[in-house]
Amino acid sequence: MKTICGLNCNECPGKETCPGCEEIGGVGKCVISGCARQGACKDCRPFEQGCPGKEKLIREFNDLHIEDMEEVKSLNALPGSYINLEYTLPGGQKVKLWDDKRIYWGNQLEKKGSDRCYGLTADENYLLVCEYGEGGSDPEIVCYRRRNN
Repeated sequence: MKTICGLNCNECPGKETCPGCEEIGGVGKCVISGCARQGACKDCRPFEQGCPGKEKLIREFNDLHIEDMEEVKSLNALPGSYINLEYTLPGGQKVKLWDDKRIYWGNQLEKKGSDRCYGLTADENYLLVCEYGEGGSDPEIVCYRRRNN
């Protein structure tokens, strides 16, 4: 079944745990399909031919100029339940920043000269860059900020 964003959910290996976007009868709110519904992309299919909203977000991540992070060239649709790591704040409080029932733009990039990775995630209003070890262990927030909308 094709969604408004152009993804075929039947081909997704994570479909069993994904909340699914509203277009296919799921409960998830989806950043990607929301962009298409608002007309920001008009008739584009972000996974078939590029998307102005996605390209803007890629620029926003690259404009952070994180020294040991490779250039962001692509973003994927990621379910919140997959990327919603728990962070420990300086005061000891544990927080999760995303909603498990949403679909976000995101990617994972290697941290240069390290065995850790950068996790990139964004919705309509915020972007997050975190750093973590194997399997999402020991996550740390590198940057969490309001987007340039």
